Amino acid sequence: MRWSFSTLAAGHRRPERGQSLLEFAVVAPLFLLIVMGVVDFGVGLKSWIQVTNAAREAARYGAVYCSAGEIDGTPVADLVVERAIDSATGLDLDPSKISVSSNCDAGHSTESVTVSIDYDYKLISPLGGMMSFFGGGIPSTIALNSSADMRME
Repeated sequence: MRWSFSTLAAGHRRPERGQSLLEFAVVAPLFLLIVMGVVDFGVGLKSWIQVTNAAREAARYGAVYCSAGEIDGTPVADLVVERAIDSATGLDLDPSKISVSSNCDAGHSTESVTVSIDYDYKLISPLGGMMSFFGGGIPSTIALNSSADMRME
């Protein structure tokens, strides 16, 4: 009978059948936690950029049209709020959290229009609940706010 390395090695190896499954079970939750954090950060950053651009767009609209006082019977301050909501597509901004600080009446062309927007970004993953299990504290919503100031034309 001839002896080969494969027959000797097969007889002396320890069984390692569940090792890869155990390694996957340990690494997979950490990997998923990191992936969910990256996704939430990306979507949150996109939301913050949209809020900032909506405030800027609404302030620009107010700077151009605020000195008119009203357009087609609608106060320009209300149109500025509508412009902010329309500019932030997909965010569902609350009109009560958008403030326009200006005297949008005719004849005030030397003042400025300031638009402030507050938005509560809700995490899209259950990251906050998972971190509270480990003792960390990540809120389920993050307050985003932005303001823009432009001089009336």
